[in-house]
Amino acid sequence: MEIKENTKLLRIFIGELDKHNKKPLYEEIVARARAMKIAGATVYRGILSYGASSVVHKSKIMDLSADLPLIIEIVDSFEKIDEFLPELDKLFNESKCGGLVTIEKVEILKYLHGDVH
Repeated sequence: MEIKENTKLLRIFIGELDKHNKKPLYEEIVARARAMKIAGATVYRGILSYGASSVVHKSKIMDLSADLPLIIEIVDSFEKIDEFLPELDKLFNESKCGGLVTIEKVEILKYLHGDVH
């Protein structure tokens, strides 16, 4: 069964070494999204980036401590994403970490098989 929906995509750009109470910030973001019953979240690790500071972050085979870029993508209804934004703002303020957040309207195609919702 195919279901078409208009939703929002929340994309969060942070560093791999960013922390919230000694826990990786990306883990805390995903945990809070799950606690708020957001439809889904995925964390991607980048291999090369730079941001406002123009510092280049890149993946090297022998470099185990590189502060690689992370992108967290969260997709859900307009309302659920809007409810999550204050929680995300709170996390950034508590952790004193910087980041970039983008929001886009997206159309999703959901293919359901059997009893999966």
